[in-house]
Amino acid sequence: MIPGDGIGPEVLAEGIKILKAVEELDGDISFQFDHFPWGCDYYLNQGMMMADDAMETLKGFDAIYLGAVGSPAVPDHISLWGLLLKIRKGFDQYVNLRPVRLLRGAPCPLKNAKEHDIDMIVVRENSEGEYAGAGDRLFAGTAEEVVLQTGVFSRKGTERIIRYAYELARKERRTLSSISKGNALNYSMVFWDEVFVRVGKEYPEVETRSYLVDAAAMFFIKEPWRFQVVVASNLFGDILTDLGAAIAGGMGLAAGANINPDRRYPSMFEPIHGSAPDIAGKGIANPLAAVWSVSQMLDFFDRQDWAKRVLESIESLLVHGKTLTPDLGGRSGTCEVGDRVEAILRASS
Repeated sequence: MIPGDGIGPEVLAEGIKILKAVEELDGDISFQFDHFPWGCDYYLNQGMMMADDAMETLKGFDAIYLGAVGSPAVPDHISLWGLLLKIRKGFDQYVNLRPVRLLRGAPCPLKNAKEHDIDMIVVRENSEGEYAGAGDRLFAGTAEEVVLQTGVFSRKGTERIIRYAYELARKERRTLSSISKGNALNYSMVFWDEVFVRVGKEYPEVETRSYLVDAAAMFFIKEPWRFQVVVASNLFGDILTDLGAAIAGGMGLAAGANINPDRRYPSMFEPIHGSAPDIAGKGIANPLAAVWSVSQMLDFFDRQDWAKRVLESIESLLVHGKTLTPDLGGRSGTCEVGDRVEAILRASS
Protein backbone atom coordinates (compact mmCIF):
# COMPACT_ATOMS: atom_id res chain seq x y z
CA MET A 1 0.00 0.00 0.00
CA ILE A 2 1.38 3.39 -1.07
CA PRO A 3 -1.40 5.82 -0.07
CA GLY A 4 0.64 8.75 -1.38
CA ASP A 5 -0.57 12.34 -1.44
CA GLY A 6 -3.71 14.42 -1.15
CA ILE A 7 -6.86 12.32 -1.23
CA GLY A 8 -4.84 9.16 -1.83
CA PRO A 9 -4.95 7.90 1.78
CA GLU A 10 -8.68 8.67 2.02
CA VAL A 11 -9.75 6.72 -1.06
CA LEU A 12 -7.31 3.87 -0.51
CA ALA A 13 -8.79 3.27 2.93
CA GLU A 14 -12.14 2.51 1.27
CA GLY A 15 -10.53 0.14 -1.20
CA ILE A 16 -8.86 -1.71 1.66
CA LYS A 17 -12.26 -1.94 3.32
CA ILE A 18 -13.59 -3.77 0.27
CA LEU A 19 -10.62 -6.14 0.10
CA LYS A 20 -11.10 -7.03 3.77
CA ALA A 21 -14.79 -7.70 3.11
CA VAL A 22 -13.89 -10.01 0.22
CA GLU A 23 -11.43 -11.82 2.47
CA GLU A 24 -14.07 -12.33 5.12
CA LEU A 25 -16.83 -13.36 2.72
CA ASP A 26 -14.75 -15.71 0.60
CA GLY A 27 -12.68 -17.61 3.14
CA ASP A 28 -10.22 -18.92 0.55
CA ILE A 29 -8.40 -15.69 -0.19
CA SER A 30 -6.57 -13.46 2.28
CA PHE A 31 -4.62 -10.23 2.10
CA GLN A 32 -1.68 -8.91 4.05
CA PHE A 33 -1.22 -5.14 3.90
CA ASP A 34 2.07 -3.34 4.29
CA HIS A 35 1.93 0.46 4.19
CA PHE A 36 4.77 2.66 2.91
CA PRO A 37 4.78 6.44 3.51
CA TRP A 38 6.32 7.43 0.20
CA GLY A 39 5.20 10.42 -1.81
CA CYS A 40 5.57 14.18 -1.83
CA ASP A 41 5.63 14.63 1.96
CA TYR A 42 8.38 12.03 2.09
CA TYR A 43 10.22 13.97 -0.60
CA LEU A 44 9.97 17.23 1.31
CA ASN A 45 11.44 15.53 4.38
CA GLN A 46 13.94 13.16 2.78
CA GLY A 47 14.74 14.67 -0.61
CA MET A 48 13.46 11.61 -2.48
CA MET A 49 10.03 10.26 -3.40
CA MET A 50 10.80 6.75 -2.13
CA ALA A 51 13.40 5.13 0.07
CA ASP A 52 16.67 4.05 -1.55
CA ASP A 53 15.73 0.38 -1.23
CA ALA A 54 12.08 0.87 -2.23
CA MET A 55 12.20 -1.18 -5.42
CA GLU A 56 13.95 -4.06 -3.71
CA THR A 57 11.39 -3.89 -0.89
CA LEU A 58 8.42 -3.91 -3.26
CA LYS A 59 9.78 -6.70 -5.46
CA GLY A 60 8.49 -9.46 -3.21
CA PHE A 61 4.84 -8.37 -3.15
CA ASP A 62 2.02 -9.79 -5.26
CA ALA A 63 0.57 -6.37 -6.01
CA ILE A 64 0.98 -2.68 -5.26
CA TYR A 65 -2.04 -0.54 -4.42
CA LEU A 66 -1.34 3.15 -5.06
CA GLY A 67 -3.47 6.07 -3.89
CA ALA A 68 -2.25 9.21 -5.64
CA VAL A 69 0.95 11.10 -6.32
CA GLY A 70 1.37 14.85 -6.55
CA SER A 71 1.52 18.05 -4.53
CA PRO A 72 1.70 21.77 -5.33
CA ALA A 73 4.86 21.84 -3.23
CA VAL A 74 6.74 19.43 -5.52
CA PRO A 75 7.20 19.86 -9.29
CA ASP A 76 5.17 17.31 -11.21
CA HIS A 77 8.13 15.91 -13.13
CA ILE A 78 9.86 15.11 -9.85
CA SER A 79 6.87 13.39 -8.25
CA LEU A 80 6.02 11.49 -11.43
CA TRP A 81 9.50 10.26 -12.31
CA GLY A 82 10.49 9.67 -8.70
CA LEU A 83 7.69 7.24 -7.88
CA LEU A 84 5.00 6.30 -10.40
CA LEU A 85 7.17 6.01 -13.51
CA LYS A 86 10.02 4.53 -11.51
CA ILE A 87 7.77 1.67 -10.42
CA ARG A 88 6.18 1.19 -13.85
CA LYS A 89 9.52 1.02 -15.61
CA GLY A 90 11.46 -0.80 -12.90
CA PHE A 91 8.89 -3.59 -12.70
CA ASP A 92 8.30 -3.72 -16.47
CA GLN A 93 4.61 -2.95 -16.06
CA TYR A 94 4.35 -2.42 -19.77
CA VAL A 95 0.57 -2.87 -20.00
CA ASN A 96 -1.67 -0.11 -18.71
CA LEU A 97 -5.32 -1.21 -18.68
CA ARG A 98 -7.95 1.48 -18.34
CA PRO A 99 -11.62 0.55 -18.59
CA VAL A 100 -13.85 3.17 -20.20
CA ARG A 101 -17.30 1.89 -19.37
CA LEU A 102 -20.48 3.78 -18.61
CA LEU A 103 -22.02 2.03 -15.62
CA ARG A 104 -25.75 2.20 -15.03
CA GLY A 105 -26.52 5.27 -12.95
CA ALA A 106 -23.29 7.07 -13.80
CA PRO A 107 -23.56 10.60 -15.22
CA CYS A 108 -22.66 11.10 -18.87
CA PRO A 109 -22.24 14.44 -20.67
CA LEU A 110 -23.06 12.90 -24.06
CA LYS A 111 -26.63 13.44 -25.19
CA ASN A 112 -28.66 10.23 -25.51
CA ALA A 113 -25.67 7.95 -24.75
CA LYS A 114 -26.61 4.55 -23.36
CA GLU A 115 -24.55 2.17 -21.25
CA HIS A 116 -23.89 -0.16 -24.19
CA ASP A 117 -22.59 2.76 -26.25
CA ILE A 118 -19.57 3.31 -23.98
CA ASP A 119 -17.91 0.02 -23.12
CA MET A 120 -14.25 -0.25 -24.05
CA ILE A 121 -10.90 -1.21 -22.58
CA VAL A 122 -7.87 0.85 -23.54
CA VAL A 123 -4.55 -1.01 -23.69
CA ARG A 124 -1.89 1.67 -23.30
CA GLU A 125 1.82 1.03 -23.81
CA ASN A 126 3.29 1.87 -20.44
CA SER A 127 7.08 1.58 -20.59
CA GLU A 128 8.54 3.55 -23.49
CA GLY A 129 7.17 5.57 -26.40
CA GLU A 130 6.81 9.30 -25.80
CA TYR A 131 7.43 8.86 -22.05
CA ALA A 132 10.77 7.11 -22.40
CA GLY A 133 12.53 10.08 -20.80
CA ALA A 134 15.09 10.32 -23.60
CA GLY A 135 16.23 13.75 -24.68
CA ASP A 136 18.40 16.73 -23.81
CA ARG A 137 18.51 20.50 -23.40
CA LEU A 138 21.29 22.14 -25.34
CA PHE A 139 22.64 25.68 -24.88
CA ALA A 140 20.29 26.23 -21.95
CA GLY A 141 19.41 29.83 -21.22
CA THR A 142 20.72 31.15 -24.50
CA ALA A 143 18.98 32.33 -27.66
CA GLU A 144 20.19 29.13 -29.32
CA GLU A 145 18.57 26.82 -26.75
CA VAL A 146 17.34 23.55 -28.23
CA VAL A 147 15.18 20.99 -26.43
CA LEU A 148 15.05 17.39 -27.64
CA GLN A 149 12.37 14.96 -26.47
CA THR A 150 12.80 11.59 -28.15
CA GLY A 151 10.06 8.98 -28.40
CA VAL A 152 11.46 5.47 -28.17
CA PHE A 153 9.61 2.69 -29.97
CA SER A 154 11.47 -0.60 -29.81
CA ARG A 155 10.37 -3.62 -31.82
CA LYS A 156 10.09 -5.63 -28.60
CA GLY A 157 8.07 -2.98 -26.79
CA THR A 158 5.74 -2.25 -29.69
CA GLU A 159 5.11 -5.87 -30.61
CA ARG A 160 4.39 -7.03 -27.09
CA ILE A 161 1.77 -4.34 -26.33
CA ILE A 162 0.04 -4.83 -29.67
CA ARG A 163 0.09 -8.61 -29.23
CA TYR A 164 -1.38 -8.24 -25.73
CA ALA A 165 -4.22 -6.18 -27.22
CA TYR A 166 -4.84 -8.77 -29.96
CA GLU A 167 -4.95 -11.56 -27.37
CA LEU A 168 -7.44 -9.60 -25.27
CA ALA A 169 -9.64 -8.82 -28.28
CA ARG A 170 -9.63 -12.47 -29.34
CA LYS A 171 -10.43 -13.67 -25.83
CA GLU A 172 -13.25 -11.17 -25.42
CA ARG A 173 -14.44 -11.56 -29.04
CA ARG A 174 -14.31 -7.82 -29.54
CA THR A 175 -12.99 -5.49 -32.20
CA LEU A 176 -9.53 -3.97 -31.88
CA SER A 177 -8.75 -0.35 -32.79
CA SER A 178 -5.20 0.95 -33.14
CA ILE A 179 -4.53 4.64 -32.49
CA SER A 180 -1.69 6.26 -34.39
CA LYS A 181 -0.55 9.44 -36.14
CA GLY A 182 1.39 7.98 -39.03
CA ASN A 183 0.63 10.86 -41.36
CA ALA A 184 2.71 13.27 -39.25
CA LEU A 185 5.03 11.12 -37.12
CA ASN A 186 6.74 9.50 -40.05
CA TYR A 187 9.09 7.24 -38.11
CA SER A 188 7.52 6.17 -34.81
CA MET A 189 3.91 5.91 -35.87
CA VAL A 190 4.58 4.47 -39.30
CA PHE A 191 6.54 1.77 -37.48
CA TRP A 192 3.62 1.31 -35.05
CA ASP A 193 1.18 0.89 -37.95
CA GLU A 194 3.44 -1.66 -39.64
CA VAL A 195 3.73 -3.75 -36.47
CA PHE A 196 -0.05 -3.62 -35.95
CA VAL A 197 -0.65 -5.02 -39.43
CA ARG A 198 2.11 -7.63 -39.17
CA VAL A 199 1.02 -8.99 -35.78
CA GLY A 200 -2.59 -8.91 -36.95
CA LYS A 201 -1.87 -11.58 -39.55
CA GLU A 202 -1.64 -14.04 -36.66
CA TYR A 203 -5.16 -13.10 -35.52
CA PRO A 204 -7.36 -13.28 -38.63
CA GLU A 205 -10.46 -13.71 -36.47
CA VAL A 206 -10.03 -10.28 -34.84
CA GLU A 207 -11.77 -7.42 -36.65
CA THR A 208 -9.43 -4.42 -36.69
CA ARG A 209 -9.66 -0.69 -37.28
CA SER A 210 -7.03 2.05 -37.36
CA TYR A 211 -7.57 5.70 -36.45
CA LEU A 212 -5.43 8.80 -36.39
CA VAL A 213 -5.42 10.09 -32.83
CA ASP A 214 -7.23 13.34 -33.67
CA ALA A 215 -10.00 11.42 -35.41
CA ALA A 216 -10.15 8.98 -32.50
CA ALA A 217 -10.60 11.86 -30.05
CA MET A 218 -13.52 13.11 -32.14
CA PHE A 219 -15.13 9.67 -32.35
CA PHE A 220 -14.70 9.08 -28.61
CA ILE A 221 -17.17 11.93 -28.22
CA LYS A 222 -19.41 11.57 -31.28
CA GLU A 223 -19.51 7.78 -31.72
CA PRO A 224 -17.93 6.00 -28.73
CA TRP A 225 -19.62 2.74 -29.72
CA ARG A 226 -17.00 2.38 -32.45
CA PHE A 227 -14.46 1.29 -29.83
CA GLN A 228 -14.24 -2.00 -27.90
CA VAL A 229 -10.56 -2.84 -27.35
CA VAL A 230 -8.22 0.06 -28.10
CA VAL A 231 -4.41 -0.08 -28.27
CA ALA A 232 -2.33 3.08 -28.17
CA SER A 233 1.12 4.42 -27.42
CA ASN A 234 2.00 5.87 -24.04
CA LEU A 235 1.08 9.48 -24.81
CA PHE A 236 -1.98 8.85 -26.96
CA GLY A 237 -3.30 6.28 -24.49
CA ASP A 238 -2.81 8.69 -21.60
CA ILE A 239 -4.77 11.48 -23.28
CA LEU A 240 -7.57 9.34 -24.69
CA THR A 241 -8.24 7.54 -21.42
CA ASP A 242 -8.75 10.83 -19.58
CA LEU A 243 -11.15 11.81 -22.35
CA GLY A 244 -12.76 8.42 -21.88
CA ALA A 245 -13.14 9.05 -18.16
CA ALA A 246 -14.92 12.32 -18.90
CA ILE A 247 -17.60 10.55 -20.95
CA ALA A 248 -17.97 7.63 -18.54
CA GLY A 249 -18.83 9.31 -15.25
CA GLY A 250 -15.83 11.51 -14.56
CA MET A 251 -12.39 11.04 -13.02
CA GLY A 252 -13.93 9.79 -9.79
CA LEU A 253 -14.80 6.59 -11.65
CA ALA A 254 -11.49 6.20 -13.49
CA ALA A 255 -9.34 3.22 -12.52
CA GLY A 256 -6.11 1.91 -13.96
CA ALA A 257 -3.99 -1.23 -13.76
CA ASN A 258 -0.26 -1.34 -14.50
CA ILE A 259 0.39 -4.94 -15.43
CA ASN A 260 3.52 -7.04 -15.67
CA PRO A 261 1.94 -9.93 -17.61
CA ASP A 262 4.85 -12.30 -16.91
CA ARG A 263 4.27 -11.80 -13.15
CA ARG A 264 8.01 -11.61 -12.68
CA TYR A 265 7.36 -8.39 -10.77
CA PRO A 266 4.31 -7.07 -8.91
CA SER A 267 1.63 -5.22 -10.83
CA MET A 268 0.20 -1.93 -9.57
CA PHE A 269 -3.42 -0.78 -9.28
CA GLU A 270 -4.58 2.80 -8.83
CA PRO A 271 -7.35 5.34 -9.25
CA ILE A 272 -6.12 7.77 -11.89
CA HIS A 273 -7.83 10.94 -10.66
CA GLY A 274 -4.71 12.40 -9.05
CA SER A 275 -4.19 13.76 -5.57
CA ALA A 276 -6.84 16.56 -5.75
CA PRO A 277 -5.16 18.76 -3.10
CA ASP A 278 -8.07 21.21 -3.17
CA ILE A 279 -10.37 18.70 -1.46
CA ALA A 280 -7.82 16.66 0.50
CA GLY A 281 -8.77 16.20 4.14
CA LYS A 282 -12.38 17.25 3.63
CA GLY A 283 -13.74 13.70 3.51
CA ILE A 284 -15.63 14.28 0.26
CA ALA A 285 -13.35 12.55 -2.26
CA ASN A 286 -14.99 9.96 -4.47
CA PRO A 287 -13.56 6.50 -3.58
CA LEU A 288 -15.25 4.60 -6.42
CA ALA A 289 -12.22 4.70 -8.74
CA ALA A 290 -10.12 3.23 -5.94
CA VAL A 291 -12.75 0.52 -5.44
CA TRP A 292 -12.87 -0.14 -9.19
CA SER A 293 -9.10 -0.64 -9.13
CA VAL A 294 -9.71 -3.26 -6.42
CA SER A 295 -11.93 -5.03 -8.94
CA GLN A 296 -9.06 -4.92 -11.43
CA MET A 297 -6.71 -6.33 -8.80
CA LEU A 298 -9.08 -9.22 -8.06
CA ASP A 299 -9.31 -9.94 -11.78
CA PHE A 300 -5.50 -10.01 -11.93
CA PHE A 301 -5.53 -12.52 -9.06
CA ASP A 302 -7.78 -14.73 -11.23
CA ARG A 303 -10.78 -14.07 -9.01
CA GLN A 304 -13.08 -12.84 -11.75
CA ASP A 305 -16.08 -13.78 -9.61
CA TRP A 306 -15.21 -11.20 -6.97
CA ALA A 307 -14.02 -8.68 -9.53
CA LYS A 308 -17.46 -8.81 -11.14
CA ARG A 309 -19.29 -8.54 -7.83
CA VAL A 310 -17.29 -5.53 -6.70
CA LEU A 311 -18.05 -3.75 -9.97
CA GLU A 312 -21.71 -4.70 -9.70
CA SER A 313 -21.76 -3.23 -6.18
CA ILE A 314 -20.44 0.08 -7.53
CA GLU A 315 -23.12 0.04 -10.23
CA SER A 316 -25.84 -0.75 -7.71
CA LEU A 317 -24.78 2.22 -5.59
CA LEU A 318 -24.89 4.51 -8.63
CA VAL A 319 -28.33 3.28 -9.68
CA HIS A 320 -29.72 3.78 -6.19
CA GLY A 321 -28.28 7.29 -6.22
CA LYS A 322 -28.71 8.02 -2.52
CA THR A 323 -25.10 7.71 -1.35
CA LEU A 324 -22.92 9.76 -3.67
CA THR A 325 -20.07 12.22 -3.21
CA PRO A 326 -20.46 15.85 -4.38
CA ASP A 327 -18.71 15.26 -7.73
CA LEU A 328 -21.59 12.91 -8.62
CA GLY A 329 -24.25 15.31 -7.36
CA GLY A 330 -24.60 13.85 -3.86
CA ARG A 331 -23.88 14.97 -0.32
CA SER A 332 -22.24 11.88 1.14
CA GLY A 333 -18.69 11.59 2.37
CA THR A 334 -15.89 9.30 1.29
CA CYS A 335 -16.38 6.85 4.16
CA GLU A 336 -20.15 6.75 3.70
CA VAL A 337 -19.76 5.74 0.07
CA GLY A 338 -17.20 3.08 0.96
CA ASP A 339 -19.45 1.74 3.70
CA ARG A 340 -22.39 1.58 1.32
CA VAL A 341 -20.44 -0.31 -1.37
CA GLU A 342 -19.30 -2.76 1.30
CA ALA A 343 -22.88 -3.23 2.52
CA ILE A 344 -24.12 -3.90 -1.03
CA LEU A 345 -21.32 -6.40 -1.57
CA ARG A 346 -22.12 -8.22 1.65
CA ALA A 347 -25.84 -8.27 0.87
CA SER A 348 -25.16 -9.88 -2.51
CA SER A 349 -23.17 -12.72 -0.95
